[in-house]
Amino acid sequence: QVQLTESGGGLVQAGGSLRLSCAPPSRTFNIYAMGWFRQAPGKEREFVAAISGINDITYYTDSVKGRFTISRDSAKNTVYLQMTSLNPEDTAVYYCAATRVWRSNLYAIASYDWWGQGTQVTVSA
Repeated sequence: QVQLTESGGGLVQAGGSLRLSCAPPSRTFNIYAMGWFRQAPGKEREFVAAISGINDITYYTDSVKGRFTISRDSAKNTVYLQMTSLNPEDTAVYYCAATRVWRSNLYAIASYDWWGQGTQVTVSA
């Protein structure tokens, strides 16, 4: 089992920005796609963004389009989530995830093989 490591969470005022990072242990190979999910208190974990292993195609949930940008450094197997124009509704624990092989649906939790432990993002009004 591979444990991903997230970093970059914290407390920010509404309208502010944060950048999350996620990387697997060194010498981890065969990562196809990586994604970000989030879980707010009392709510289910939900898809935020993903980036595929083919031409770095990106996917976003509607509520973050135009505000969040997912990117990856393939040489480092590292994925980033740049979050701007944050609002209190973005407050959640953010989880990084990765797939080992091609998946038809990168929006689904079940598509991912490895997960991080999560990083807290809190946006104050």
